[in-house]
Amino acid sequence: MYIEVTDACKSFTQNGKTFTALDHVSLGIEKGEFICLLGPSGCGKSTLLNALAGFEKVSGGSVKIDGKEVEAPSIRNITIFQNYGLLPWRNVQKNVELGLESKGIAPEERAKIAKKYIDLVGLSGFEKRHPRQLSGGQQQRVSIARGLAVDPDIIFMDEPLGALDAITRMKLQEDILRISREEKKTVIFVTHDIEEAVFLADRIVVMMSDPGRIKSVVTVPLSGHRDRTSGDFLYVRDKVFELFNMKTDAGIEYII
Repeated sequence: MYIEVTDACKSFTQNGKTFTALDHVSLGIEKGEFICLLGPSGCGKSTLLNALAGFEKVSGGSVKIDGKEVEAPSIRNITIFQNYGLLPWRNVQKNVELGLESKGIAPEERAKIAKKYIDLVGLSGFEKRHPRQLSGGQQQRVSIARGLAVDPDIIFMDEPLGALDAITRMKLQEDILRISREEKKTVIFVTHDIEEAVFLADRIVVMMSDPGRIKSVVTVPLSGHRDRTSGDFLYVRDKVFELFNMKTDAGIEYII
């Protein structure tokens, strides 16, 4: 198993009260999988992502990637947030080259790699524009291109499309799915949107709050192009919605 979360717990204390963000969470993820962490606010999905990315340590249990305990963020993995994090004084190309500079890659090679990923995210012709000259969706494309340019093993995405309008969000979902398949990356994607999870994921980790835990892990039986209006898509979406209304946990593995 490429990523192993075993009996992970995480608690926070605030104003004398203890809040359990993760309660004995266990999860295995294979290399190349697209996993969506799905659930309402406060269910621990971002906490789990942060533990996997190395930004937070669990209070108990373990988090391992490729057999090694996660102690801190790794240069082999990247995280894309809802906030695009672009440098306003750099144009698109220079923003995409940022991680390559830190790796000491020569300028000509940086430009070549940056062009590849700018093309991949559909921003050819925008290389010299600055963030203020781009829409929100375009800025997020730059952020994705910058992350891909360093050839990460794992891409962590924390509600990266949450601030976008519905049409832009749907287009970027299509692009993210296409890119993840073309680049064969392992993706861990946090969302509270059921339809988004069904559109993107190989498996959906359904999480519940009070305390934060995994209710079910759903294998999505859809492949190739996913038509949001098809009967199969709507069936899976409705079944995932039903899981949230079940009074008891449906079990760790759930195949629709």
